[in-house]
Amino acid sequence: MKINGNAIRPGNIIEHQGRLWRCVRISHTQPGKGGAYTQAELKDIRDGTKLNERFRSSETVERATLEQRDFQYLFSDGDMHTFMDNENYEQIAVHTDLIGEDMIPFLQEGMQVVIESHENSPIGVSLPEKVVCEVVEADAVVKGQTASSSYKPAVLDNGVRILVPPHISTGTRVVVATIDSSYVERAKD
Repeated sequence: MKINGNAIRPGNIIEHQGRLWRCVRISHTQPGKGGAYTQAELKDIRDGTKLNERFRSSETVERATLEQRDFQYLFSDGDMHTFMDNENYEQIAVHTDLIGEDMIPFLQEGMQVVIESHENSPIGVSLPEKVVCEVVEADAVVKGQTASSSYKPAVLDNGVRILVPPHISTGTRVVVATIDSSYVERAKD
């Protein structure tokens, strides 16, 4: 699907110079002389190289169509992570680079994920926004530190260190945002 150069948004996948690029950041510029343009920071999906490119509103770029399918996480073997298609039960192995090093600890057996693919080749894995983890180590509450903005360090069952409110203790199950490893709330189970 063709889109105007000024319609590119962060997160869009475009085909440019024969490669697939994910738009990371954009800025619109309207110089005093000449026409307006969009300065886009692009990251190659395959090898991670970056490119800064200008797109004028008169130019068109090809927006890549991605197929999104639901998969279930099965297991990991080193840097390869195996998922099963929920429709036809086929298994695929995905490298850590496609998931993201910081997301790997949040993979849980049986977790439902969305895998994006382009021409039957996986290019990205999206985990759920929130996961439930157990606190295995939490510092004791410091007396007098009862302000609502005070947090203490804690370690989750997957080894990730986060900051939690003072009332959270060891053994408590908490909801964590996968995007930035931040505490959301105490689990309701």
